[in-house]
Amino acid sequence: MTRRARFDFPSFYAALSATVKARDTTWKAVSEQTGVSQTTLSRMSNGRQPDAASLTALAAWSGLDPVDFMSTPRRAREPIAMVSKLLREDPNLDRAGADALETIITAAYDRFKRQTDDR
Repeated sequence: MTRRARFDFPSFYAALSATVKARDTTWKAVSEQTGVSQTTLSRMSNGRQPDAASLTALAAWSGLDPVDFMSTPRRAREPIAMVSKLLREDPNLDRAGADALETIITAAYDRFKRQTDDR
C-alpha cells in the first residue's frame, strides 16, 4: 500500500510566521500585499488550513515552497523540465523562441546524458 503524501501545515505556518518576523512586518501588511484576508490569516494561526489560492499567494510572498512541507521526500527534479520553465519565464523570448531552444537543448541533453546503468 502506498503512503499518501500529507502537507505539514503547522511547519509551513511556523516558517511563514518566521518570515513575517524576519521581515519586520505585520500580518495586516501580509494581508494587504498578498490579497489573503485577515480572517484567513487569523484562522491559520488557529490551525485552519487556507484554500489553494491563499496558500499559493502566501508561498509566493514568502518564497516558501509548499512542496518542501510534504511528508514524503521530493523526487529529483527533471533537468529539461526546469530548463523549459526557465525558458518560458524569460521575457526576452517569445513562445516560438523558447520552443526552439527547448528542442535544441533536449536533443543535446539526450545525446550526452548518461544511461541509467552507467550511474
